Amino acid sequence: MQDALIRLTGHWAERGCLVAQPMNTEVGAGTLNPATALRVLGPEPWRVAYTEPSVRPDDSRYGDNPNRLQTHTQFQVILKPEPGDAQEMYLGSLAALGIDLRAHDVRFVEDDWASPALGAWGLGWEVWLDGLEITQFTYFQQSGGLTLDPVSVEITYGMERILMALQGVSHFKDIAYAPGIPATRGGTTPHTPRITYGEAFGQVEYEMSRYYLDDADIATNRELFETYAAEARRMLDARLPVPAHSYVLKCSHAFNVLDARGAIGTTERARAFARMRGLAHEVAALWVERRAELGHPLGDASARPAALDPGPLPDLASAGTFALEIGVEELPPHEVERTAAHVAGRLEAGLEETGLSTDATSLDTFATPRRIIVVVRDLEPREPDAEHVVKGPRLAAAYDASGAPTRALLGFARAQGVEAADVGRVTAGGGEYAGFVRKVVGRPAAEVLAALLPEIVAGLRAGKNMRWNAPGLSFARPIRWLLALLDDREVPFTVADLRAGRVTRVHRTAAAPLVEVPDAPSLLGVLRAHGIEPAASRRRSRVVEDAEALARRHGGTIAFGSERDLVEEIVNLVEEPVAILGSFDEAYLELPEEILTTVMRKHQRYLPVRGSTDRLLPHFVTVANGECDHDAVRAGNEAVLRARYEDASFFYRQDLQSTPEEIKEGLGRLTFTERLGSMADRSSRIAAIAAEIADRVDLAGGERAALRRAAGLAKFDLASSMVIELPSLAGTMAREYARRAGEDEAVARALYEMELPRAAGDALPGGLPGAVLAVADRLDLLTGLFATGSAPTGSSDPFGLRRAALALTAILRDVPRLAAVAVGDGLALAARHQPVEVPPDALAEAERFVARRLEQSLLDEGHPVSNVRAVLPHAGAPAHAARAAADLARLRSSSRFEDLVTALQRVLRIVPDGTRAGYDPALFAEPAERALDEAFTRVRDELPARPALPEFYAAATALVAPIDTYFDDVMVMDEDPALRANRLGFLAAVRDLVAPVLDWREIA
Repeated sequence: MQDALIRLTGHWAERGCLVAQPMNTEVGAGTLNPATALRVLGPEPWRVAYTEPSVRPDDSRYGDNPNRLQTHTQFQVILKPEPGDAQEMYLGSLAALGIDLRAHDVRFVEDDWASPALGAWGLGWEVWLDGLEITQFTYFQQSGGLTLDPVSVEITYGMERILMALQGVSHFKDIAYAPGIPATRGGTTPHTPRITYGEAFGQVEYEMSRYYLDDADIATNRELFETYAAEARRMLDARLPVPAHSYVLKCSHAFNVLDARGAIGTTERARAFARMRGLAHEVAALWVERRAELGHPLGDASARPAALDPGPLPDLASAGTFALEIGVEELPPHEVERTAAHVAGRLEAGLEETGLSTDATSLDTFATPRRIIVVVRDLEPREPDAEHVVKGPRLAAAYDASGAPTRALLGFARAQGVEAADVGRVTAGGGEYAGFVRKVVGRPAAEVLAALLPEIVAGLRAGKNMRWNAPGLSFARPIRWLLALLDDREVPFTVADLRAGRVTRVHRTAAAPLVEVPDAPSLLGVLRAHGIEPAASRRRSRVVEDAEALARRHGGTIAFGSERDLVEEIVNLVEEPVAILGSFDEAYLELPEEILTTVMRKHQRYLPVRGSTDRLLPHFVTVANGECDHDAVRAGNEAVLRARYEDASFFYRQDLQSTPEEIKEGLGRLTFTERLGSMADRSSRIAAIAAEIADRVDLAGGERAALRRAAGLAKFDLASSMVIELPSLAGTMAREYARRAGEDEAVARALYEMELPRAAGDALPGGLPGAVLAVADRLDLLTGLFATGSAPTGSSDPFGLRRAALALTAILRDVPRLAAVAVGDGLALAARHQPVEVPPDALAEAERFVARRLEQSLLDEGHPVSNVRAVLPHAGAPAHAARAAADLARLRSSSRFEDLVTALQRVLRIVPDGTRAGYDPALFAEPAERALDEAFTRVRDELPARPALPEFYAAATALVAPIDTYFDDVMVMDEDPALRANRLGFLAAVRDLVAPVLDWREIA
């Protein structure tokens, strides 16, 4: 390990990095060292590399856990401004460590980073070596609440992980840290062949873990926190950002010690975070000011390169093939297909608008994590010619009485570059003008493309966007190259500092990673010849076929039906899928299956292998990106999974040492939100809301007892070590730990089902206790967060409120015994239990939010827009709304129903809003009035209080003929005010009878 640190230092020093020293106080990450935290701010260039012992008290494990340490070693690199080839420089550092990049599977896997406490965030990746996360690679976007310009690249190596993988050891203590100590001449010190990590640091790890978890004095550390915060404040007032930053770090460490001791409550946590965040922001702003006052001694790296000359444009003699490739650093998997569709749509629209595409033209799209490709065949060589009418002055003002051109006409002709004699009479907008018809020769295809393509590239956007050292561009990840070929000719265009050409990029490990493409039709073939499959469909087929074949060889199969989402993610993580089968110790099968599969899917993107009875087998399939040494990659991934399962086993055993009640005590240390309290507070609210809902539904004695007990344990597993490590196991571990503690099966089931459904299409609670808890959970979440102004905005939904609203409507729709629980009533019930005031407008907004989710759900099920809008008045009762939508879909095919709709719409159209129902039959003057009144009275008396749509339809068809006759024979808007008011009041009564059934106006 010592040698590895020396090699990394040398590698980056050779690339212009200053070699800095570790921070001389405890930091949780290399990011907090002022060589990063402060130096990324402002316009000055900066390259630095250093080793940083990173102290995280909460990761203390007494040295027992093979992968968790209270002090781990990071190697930190900052490149400012980002150089454009940081990934290649990084891969060179791995080679410097002796890693054979062609033998191993090295991948960049999406992992965005944020530190709200520092006001810092960036986008980037985890770097995987044979499935093991070894590095965090981030394009810094903001620090200290300040937007960074220029953008820096931060590369953070996890040294213990890298060395465990390189040395093939399974515990950090077994890492060979340094060469041995030679025997002393004439002394008693024996020769030591090597010094292990455990020998060098094992005692430190144990004793500091003891201190952080057991012996740290809480009162002393509280005093230290206050002292350090006050000193940071004093240094800020003295305009000294460097010592102020140092004391913010000391303050943060004191807080982390208190947190590890379990001494931080919810309110205290929120206040401490706010205090440290405020200090960090002030430090950042002051540093920027001070560097400006010093005149930026290192220079200004925010200057931008001059614009590039795109070069001459080619011409086509006949229809040809065009290929566009936008090369990027690895996109997040969910952005790959979306971006390809966007680019293809923009290009297709532009070609159609300019007439370059015809019925013979075809457009095909391809996408991988590193490239978006569009190939257009049979593209017209140029735009069609066009004639444009150029309108000048009005004809009467263009010529004088003698017919000679006026000054207005002469000026127009001069401005247009034509002779006055060439101007004639044109008609436009019904008027006559002087003007002429100008023939516009169509532009060559290359000219059109050169104007269109920069707009497409510069207009790329994603769910989360970042900046890099390219002015004017902002996208999910940096755009690094552009290829544009029209047959065998380049279509040169420029965007920021990029110039399109004919060079593509293949695997970074290739002998020649840059490859020239001879012509547009050859692009796909060139990529495939270099081991890159641009078609997602082919990658998908290869993943499925190869993985299934590997599983079959070991008597297993892969449940691709339930692994569909994982397969799609894998397809967009690799450019050349290579399936490799790995195995793990059967002893791990004693762990709950959900733990094993969650680790495989969520953490590692492995496909689990199952036997004929669907039982999990001790095998998995990983998919590498490109050809590699299968044995080395298999061994690496098996070691990663073994370490993951060791962690999981450690957490599982640790949790089983406590009862559910004891685990639940930890909820008080988990903050929900500052204003809504801790997770313990939220658990209590859920229990209280569930008790009130239970009083409104018909629960049997056993169900009520199970609900009461499960409510008392609600959310307890969120404080378990396992769920803190793997949050997606919430509910699953509650069920497991409840069973292990001897709880009734109905209680264990309710604790699991209260987390359902986790996503659209997921299973719903099957028992009433679990369903009641699930509804109470979502009602509390929606009410509290809308009350505190935390409603989703745009794509931001940090608390999953959209998912919560969908879950609420799904349960109320499909659990019949909860159909009587109305959304509005449930939200109002939950509001009474909130620790904050819930304004009426917040409740109304929350109810509308839930209604919109129901609307979207019904649309996703295929119901026409008009039908969905017609049933939305029932959104507060999702089961009723869904049933009405289904009934409406069936009835729409009936001509008698359409007649009823038409008749009722005539009534609704004529009655002004706000008209009150009420009429006097004695004022009826026409037989048609009395006939409709008789039919109306009969239908009203026949209908139940809240009729279903079929019931209403069966009775209300009797209104169709009387309504039609009424409008034929009766003048509703009579000149006599009394008659008019009576007739409108009568029709308002009809309206009030039919309005609760549907919004009839929406039925088209």
